Formats: sequence, structure tokens, C-alpha cells
Amino acid sequence: MLKTDIAIIGAGPAGLNAAISAASMGAGVLLLDRDEFVGGQLIKQTHKFFGSREQHASTRGIDIAGLLHEKVKEYKNIELRLGATVLGYYPDGVITAEYQGRLLKIKAQRYIVATGAAEKSLPFPNNDLPGIYGAGAVQTLTNVYGVLPGQRVLMVGSGNIGLIVSYQLMQAGVEVAGIVEAAPNIGGYLVHAAKIRRAGVPVFTSHTIKEAYGDSVVQGAVIWQLDEKWQPVPGTEKDIKADVICVAVGLTPLTELLWQAGCKMKFVSQLGGHVPVRDENMMTTMPDIYVAGDVSGVEEASAAMVEGKIAGLCAAASIGCSTGEFDELRSRALSQLAELRSGPAGEKIRSGLKLLV
Repeated sequence: MLKTDIAIIGAGPAGLNAAISAASMGAGVLLLDRDEFVGGQLIKQTHKFFGSREQHASTRGIDIAGLLHEKVKEYKNIELRLGATVLGYYPDGVITAEYQGRLLKIKAQRYIVATGAAEKSLPFPNNDLPGIYGAGAVQTLTNVYGVLPGQRVLMVGSGNIGLIVSYQLMQAGVEVAGIVEAAPNIGGYLVHAAKIRRAGVPVFTSHTIKEAYGDSVVQGAVIWQLDEKWQPVPGTEKDIKADVICVAVGLTPLTELLWQAGCKMKFVSQLGGHVPVRDENMMTTMPDIYVAGDVSGVEEASAAMVEGKIAGLCAAASIGCSTGEFDELRSRALSQLAELRSGPAGEKIRSGLKLLV
């Protein structure tokens, strides 16, 4: 049985910041991740981040992962275990994890769940043909391993992920045949959309995929228009040749541990699906469990980092750890989070949180 003050599940942007914040308060931290590297989705992000200096603005995601990892190494009270897959949460407040072929039992005073999110898929005929990927898989191939998924891609989804991955593929020499978006307008930030527009990539708003086709691999897709009731309009079909179809239609929080622990959950479409009810300190309805990052609602990585900071500070303070700066640090982090969610771009998140907090 391993015992620690705070166990953090997930070493992505939220989990890393939670570990740093909790350790800075004097708490002993056990940081677990199933991968053999830290950073989560950051290791795929070659674009520069927005936000403020405290969220590493103008720094590429892959570099942010490295910076946070180095910061974690500075704390003797953080134990990092990579390749550790957390398997379950049990009624006595113990979690289990598989690590190096052994089953570990871990007992912590507080848990911070920062497990992130998984990609959503899209049902259409032949969506299982080789050459049809999620956007995260395409980013992994291209940005992590330097392997092109194909030569001509059709992107489905014009949110930030769809726009960013499209641009990254073009930088790698892949032709983007078009971007298909079911909504009447592009969903991502204007700065990303402008790059796509300048490159001459056609964006088919109010369209969706009718079907993919190909013999043994994908060779193209038929798309068609949607009416104001989101119903397909026969006779509007367009045939687009492509050897890759990249599906970027959103993420859904990875909440299995929270369900297992008995946290109160609520379906909030604006936040990606079922998410835990929690307070502004990121504490769930189970007082020993905190959350941070996409598992608590799908947002940008900048927001995940700030949520991790809040969760780490508050979880540590709840067990009596304090440096005397807690109130100031917490207040500053809450202000940063409010700023990140301000303006028209944050309206979706704000409306979701009103249903949840």
C-alpha cells in the first residue's frame, strides 16, 4: 500500500500544474500517468499558445510540456510514476494501478482526477475504412512520429482542433481537399480560420459526410448540404477525392473513475458530455476528490493549466498544508480563469458552467 497526501491521476497540462501547486504548498504528491511521457496532448501541439505569460503564451505546446516537466523535477515531494494505469477507485478511498507488471494499492488523503478527454467519432457508411482517423491520431502520427497519414485529406469539423490540424498538415506538405462543417459557421477562432482561408482551402459549412468509399482503403467521400433543421438535402451531393478523412468533431471527458467513485455527474453538452458537479475550488461532491482539465469540461489547454493550479492549491489547503499565500494564489488563478473564459469565445463554456457549478 502506497500512502501519500495527494494522488494525481493524469500528467497532462492540468495534472502537471496540480502537482506543482500542491507541492509548493508542502503536500506530498504522487503523480501517475499511463503513458511513458508527461504532457498529455501537449506533446502533439506544435502551434504557439494564447493566453497570458503565466499560461506560457507564445510558447509551443511541446515546449510547455518540457517546461512543466522540469518544474516538477524541482520538487522533492513529487513522486512521478509513468506507465502507471489507474484501474479503479474503491469505497474505502483506495485506488489501484498497474505499474511495471504489478498491482499497486494507493491511499491518499485527496485525489485529483485529471484524466482528460477522448475523441468523439461520427457515424457514416464505411467509416471503418483504413485511412479514416481521429484528429488526435493524425497529430500523433505527424507531429510526434513524423509520419504523414496520406497525401490528400478531407477534414470533418472546423473547431480549433480541425483548423489547427489542417494547417499543420499543410505545413507538412499534405494537401487539404476541404473542411466539412455541419454548423452554418466555422467553429474555431478567427486567427486559425484566417490561415485556412488564406491558403485557399474550401470550407463547406452546413454540410456533412454522406458516405466514405474505397476498395480496401478510403479513396474519397460524398458530402451533402444540411438545411436549417440540420437535415440532408438530396441532390446537393459533392464527391471529394481523398486518401485520408480526419474526423475532428469534439471530445468527451474521460470520467470513468468519477462515476466509479460515486461523484454526482451531470450531462452538459457545452462541456462535452457527462461532467462532475463541483465547486469553484474544483472539489466534486466527494470531498476527497478534485478534478481539473478536460475531465471537468472540454476547454483549451490554457484553462486546463489554471484549473490544475486551483485544484492543487485547494486540495493541499484542505488537508492543512499552507504557505500563507494561499488566498492570493487562489484569487489570482480564479481571475485568470475568468479572463480566459471572457468574451464571445467563452460564452459556450460560461453557459455550461452555469448549469454545473
